[in-house]
Amino acid sequence: MTASLRRRSAAGFTLLELLVVILIIGLLTGIVAPRFLNQISRSEATAAKAQIDAFDKALQAYRIDTGRYPSGGEGLDALQSAPANLPRWRGPYLKDKVPLDPWGSPYQYRYPSTMGKDYDLLSYGHDRAPGGSGDDADITN
Repeated sequence: MTASLRRRSAAGFTLLELLVVILIIGLLTGIVAPRFLNQISRSEATAAKAQIDAFDKALQAYRIDTGRYPSGGEGLDALQSAPANLPRWRGPYLKDKVPLDPWGSPYQYRYPSTMGKDYDLLSYGHDRAPGGSGDDADITN
């Protein structure tokens, strides 16, 4: 090899090569990032559905033991600590205290139901407001 050829090969990347690499990284980020963020939204909704299902099972066990669902005032806390004057309570019905939904808001519990069910149990979703669609849709029992 000649000295000038050795110097050129040791010089590193050209500006054009660096621009091509940056362009490729930008394109990959533009394609992968939205799909990744969409996957996170789906996993939050799946986690909320799983938690609501766990609450549903705990509420059914509560009803079997006590003969009724917790009142609206007692709420989901009745699954963790016994309400006053309820001798048939055999809980706690949840391992830990009632968690927040995946978006950091408390789950909503209503008894009696306003939707024609035994009780209403819901998360308001990403927007933390009633209603919505897509990622902002409410998740209910």
